[in-house]
Amino acid sequence: MHGGTLIGCPHGGRALSAAAGGAGGADGVRIDGAPVASTADPFTVVGCAHVVAGRPQPCTSVRWMPGAAADAVRVDGVPVLLDTTAAICFSAGLVPQGPPVVAFVDQGRQGVGSR
Repeated sequence: MHGGTLIGCPHGGRALSAAAGGAGGADGVRIDGAPVASTADPFTVVGCAHVVAGRPQPCTSVRWMPGAAADAVRVDGVPVLLDTTAAICFSAGLVPQGPPVVAFVDQGRQGVGSR
């Protein structure tokens, strides 16, 4: 995945990566002109409308869990995010809220996949 990949929470919020703005990601390593996203990049969720028992409990972050260290793709020793990298969205109180939704583009074919 790269900084331009569209990622959202399961409740309609949008996950923003530091790599998308050029501040994160591996300098010089790009996919389709955008910086590659890595597990070192923080992802913040905005616009989540999740409510539990009448109280707002929005997703605020996404945490990525790269696969086994031996087979992880790395840039400068840091695992990069792949479309198969497991993840979970969390509230501000670190309550798990569900997996993110990742939009992907595959050479002329567009689609949205959920994790």
